[in-house]
Amino acid sequence: MARLSPLMAVPLVVFTAFAGLALIGLQREDPNSLPSALAGRQAPAVTVTPLGDKPGFGDADLRAGDVSLVNYWASWCAPCRVEHPKLERLAGEGLAIYGVNYKDKPGNALGFLEELGDPYTAIGADESGRMALEWGVYGVPETYVIDGKGEIVLRVAGPITDRVLESTIRPAIEAARAR
Repeated sequence: MARLSPLMAVPLVVFTAFAGLALIGLQREDPNSLPSALAGRQAPAVTVTPLGDKPGFGDADLRAGDVSLVNYWASWCAPCRVEHPKLERLAGEGLAIYGVNYKDKPGNALGFLEELGDPYTAIGADESGRMALEWGVYGVPETYVIDGKGEIVLRVAGPITDRVLESTIRPAIEAARAR
């Protein structure tokens, strides 16, 4: 009978370790969630420039007493197209959504809204990406649930899917309203 070399066991050990880590990762509550250092803190300053003739917004709008969303998006962002109907649904339900157009050309951004609809209560452009840095944005789309006092309740990195909307965003909105 032939003896097996200890080196032959290395691939099996590596595979087992990788499979174990993958299993742990899949059991996380929301694999798309990223921690936010800002959760539970006041939203950073709003420093946007006007986008066309759309109404703009500022810090006071996030502290006006109503729960709202701040949504970072761009016309060049394919996942932003995917989440857009969910934003329109929330806006249709009366939720204030403030849009931050991220590093985009104004004409392209306005064309995107003309094509898909405009779910935003107010909107501004972050052409340099400076505001996004202050908010800790990793990329677009990214959405924040803000309570009526301007505190960040939840951060969602990536597109809002039906699953994320129902299991994460709606409960956060209700919790923020209950405060």
